[in-house]
Amino acid sequence: MIDASSFEELLGPELGGALAKKGFTELTPVQAAVLEPEHQGVDLRISSQTGSGKTVAIGLTLRDLVAGDTRAEKGIARPRALVVVPTRELAKQVEEELRWLYEGLRVRVASVTGGGGYRDELRAFSQGPGVIVGTPGRLLDHLDRGAIAPSQIAAIVLDEADRMLDLGFQEDIEKIFSFAPEGRRTHLVSATFPREVLRLADRVQNAPVRVEGTPLGSANADIEHLVHLVASGEQLSAIINLLLASPSGQTLIFARTRADVADLTSALADAGFRVRSLSGEMEQRERNAALADFKRGDLHALVATDVAARGIDVQDIARVIHAEAPTDADSYTHRSGRTGRAGKKGASSLLVTPAGLARAAGLLRRARVQFRLAPVPTREEILAGRDERIFEKLTGEEEIEPRPDDAAWTLAKRLAAAPKLTQVLARLLALSKIDAPAEPRRVTVVRSRPIPEDRPRRERDRDREWDRDRPRAPGPEGARPGPAARGGDERPPREPRGPREPRPAKDRAPGAEGAWVPFRVTWGELHGADTRRLLAMMCRRGQIDGVDVGAIRVFRTYSVVNIAESAAPGFESATRAPDPRDPRVRIQRFIEGGPPPRDREGGPHERIIPPAPSSKPQIPLERRSGPELGVVSERPPRPHFAGGHGKPRRPKR
Repeated sequence: MIDASSFEELLGPELGGALAKKGFTELTPVQAAVLEPEHQGVDLRISSQTGSGKTVAIGLTLRDLVAGDTRAEKGIARPRALVVVPTRELAKQVEEELRWLYEGLRVRVASVTGGGGYRDELRAFSQGPGVIVGTPGRLLDHLDRGAIAPSQIAAIVLDEADRMLDLGFQEDIEKIFSFAPEGRRTHLVSATFPREVLRLADRVQNAPVRVEGTPLGSANADIEHLVHLVASGEQLSAIINLLLASPSGQTLIFARTRADVADLTSALADAGFRVRSLSGEMEQRERNAALADFKRGDLHALVATDVAARGIDVQDIARVIHAEAPTDADSYTHRSGRTGRAGKKGASSLLVTPAGLARAAGLLRRARVQFRLAPVPTREEILAGRDERIFEKLTGEEEIEPRPDDAAWTLAKRLAAAPKLTQVLARLLALSKIDAPAEPRRVTVVRSRPIPEDRPRRERDRDREWDRDRPRAPGPEGARPGPAARGGDERPPREPRGPREPRPAKDRAPGAEGAWVPFRVTWGELHGADTRRLLAMMCRRGQIDGVDVGAIRVFRTYSVVNIAESAAPGFESATRAPDPRDPRVRIQRFIEGGPPPRDREGGPHERIIPPAPSSKPQIPLERRSGPELGVVSERPPRPHFAGGHGKPRRPKR
C-alpha cells in the first residue's frame, strides 16, 4: 500500500499534492496496481469492486498521456484522451474526479452527454480540454460533426463497459474506435467482465494486461447481504419498516422499471418520507436536483433504476434496498456496490417472496456473496428501538453548556419545575415525534425455510436422461402409463366431483347489490385501451379490488367504467391526482342522467351486458376478460374481398 509520504516521490508534486489536498492517506489496491512498472505503456483490463476508487485509478493510468498541446483550433477540441461511460451521472462524476486530480497539471476536463446543451459543450471545447468524458451517442455525434478532432487521441477508456453493452451502445462504441488513430492505448474498467465485454475487448485492445485491484467477481467484505422474506403484497410495508428501523444514514432503493420507480416514490412520499426518484426519462435539471438533495442528506431515500443509479458516488449510503431481485448477478453486484464504499460498512437488503427464494439464492451465489436470511423489522421492534434512541438522546452523558440567551435551556428549567413532570414529558414526546417520518406497518412474519442448493447442471441432465430412458410398461401407443406401469400401486378410480361451492367475495359482492357509479377515463381504443388493461388500471390507481369494478365500455377516444357505489368515494379520491405512469390519463365521475356516451364514429365499439346477481365463483383478476366482465365485442366484420388480400378485385374488362 502506498502512503501519503511517498505520493510526491512516485507521482510528482502536481498529482501527489492533489491527492494529499483531497485527504488521501493511502492508495486503494486498484490505484496502487495501475502504478506498477509492468502496467505502464500497455492496454489494461482493470477490474475491482464498485466503490474502490476506479475513477482515480483511471486518472493515474492516463497521467503520462494527457500532457501536451491541446489548444483548440477554431473551436474544435483536440483531446489527448476519451473516457466513455454509460450514463450522464457517471460522466459528471468522472469529470469532477479528474478535474481536481489534474488541476496541478493544468489539464482541462470536459463532459458531453445526451440531454446537455450543444452550445455549452462547444464553449468547453474552445478552452482546449485534454480529456473529454461522455456517453457513447454524444461523443460519436461530436466526432461526426467534426467538433472533436481525433488525431491526437492517445488513449480511450471504456468505463463500465458491461453496462454500455447492456444498453445497446456496442455499435456506437465501435464507430468511436473507427475515428481513433493507430497506436493509441485502450483501457477497459469494470467490476465484472462478462463474455460480451471480453469479445469487444479482444477486438479493440492490443495484448492487454489484466489488473485486479480485488479478485474478479469477489464480494465487498464491507457489505452485509441480507435476504428478507416478505409476504406477497407487503413489499411497500417491508420497505417502510426497513427505513424506520435504520433512520441514520442514507438509503438507495432499486426498482426494476421507470413506472415502478414512480409508483414507489409516490407511495413513500404519501407515507411521510422525504424521497425523490431518479430514472432515465427525467430532465437533466431534475436529475441533478435529486442527486444534490441526496448527497446533502436531505432525503430519507432515493428510488432509482439500475441504469440511472450508475455514477451515484455518495460515501454515506448506509443501505441498499432491492424492491425486486435484479435479473442477473452482475446487476446485483453493481447495485449493492453503491453502499460499503471507501471502507465504510453497508447493508444490501433483498426483498423476496417465499416462492422466489430459490431463484434469489441462486442469483446471490452466482454473484459470489455470502448472505443470510433476516426477518423484516416488526412494528413492535421499530417502536421499541425508537423509544430507546429517544432515551439515549435525552439522557446522554454529554454536558450541554447553557448560554444566557439559550431559550431551550430556560424552557427546560421551567418544565423541570412544573408539577406532574411525568405528564409534561409524555406530552413533550408526543409533540416531538423524534425520528418518526411515518408510522411502522404491521407485516406478516414469514418463517424461514431451508434454502435449496443449486444442483450442478450435469447432475440435472443425468437425472433427465435416466428418467427418459427408464423402461416403460407396455400399453396402447401414445397412451400415458398408469400408476401400475410406473411401478406404483393401482389406485381406485376417483369419485366424480360435485358442483363446486361458490367462493365468497372478500368483503362484498357489488354486482349483487346493483349500485354502480360510472367514471369516464380519457383512454380509449386509439390509445391501446382494452378491458383487461382498464381493469388493471382501475384496481391499481383506485386501490380497489376487482369485485368493485363492474361493466367496462371502451370507445374510440375514451372509456366508461362502473365502480361499486360503496367504493366510489375512495376511488374518486385516489384517482384525483395524475398518475406518474400515464399523466395524460384522467379519471372523473361520469354525469348521470345524460345521453349515453358516443364517439366520433357514432357509437361505441363494445356493447354492455349489465352484471346480474349470481352465485358463480369470483374469477381471478388474471383470468378476467371479455364475457366475464360483461363486455362483448360488437365491431363490424371486416369486408371480405375475393382477392383475399384486403383489397377489392378489379372488374375484368
